[in-house]
Amino acid sequence: MYAVIRHYHFKPEDGKKIDQVVKEGFVPLIKKAKGFIRYYWLDTGAGEGASLSVFEDKAGADESIHLAADFVKANMSELLTQKPEVIEGAIKAHD
Repeated sequence: MYAVIRHYHFKPEDGKKIDQVVKEGFVPLIKKAKGFIRYYWLDTGAGEGASLSVFEDKAGADESIHLAADFVKANMSELLTQKPEVIEGAIKAHD
């Protein structure tokens, strides 16, 4: 399995709007990515959020990185205060 973590920064007052955009717009999109297993979004309530996407292999993770970049550019860029940080890698341990 392969995972991608994305770290976002935004104004705390935009958190609810971002939560809605992610839930209603991005989740249905990423679920269509090749090898999709799971997606989680968390909002700290203090102007930061992170997502965790899990895929069967690197190809699906790579596809999700492109999907997310395009989605953010089209739907969230005006809400973010800096470019998202993206880390990815093979899952080495899980339960």
